[in-house]
Amino acid sequence: MSNLTRAALSLLAAGTLLAGAAAAQAQSGCVVKAGQGTSTSEEGAKFQAYEAVLQATDWGMWASWMASGAKIGVAPGYTVSGLKSKCTKGGLGSECIVQAKLCKKS
Repeated sequence: MSNLTRAALSLLAAGTLLAGAAAAQAQSGCVVKAGQGTSTSEEGAKFQAYEAVLQATDWGMWASWMASGAKIGVAPGYTVSGLKSKCTKGGLGSECIVQAKLCKKS
C-alpha cells in the first residue's frame, strides 16, 4: 500500500470519527461553544464573548436573551453548564474567551 493511500485512509477514518462525534452531540441536544469578545472593560468583553456563544448556538434564543435582561450564564430554552472564561489585557482594553455547554430543554 502506498504512502498516499495510507494517508488518504487515515484522513477518511479521522473524518468518520469526527462526523460520528458531531452526530452524537447533535442527538443529545447539547453543544459546546466558545466565543471571543473585546471591550474597554473586562465585564464588557465577557458580555461580548458570551453573546458570541449564544449567537453561534441559536439566533432566536439570542434575541430572546437580549429582550429578557441579557445575563451571562442564562440562555432561554437551554440549560447552561461548564461556563468558563479567560480574560487578558489587549484589544480595546480587555479580551475574553468564554466557553459553555448548552443543552436544549425538552
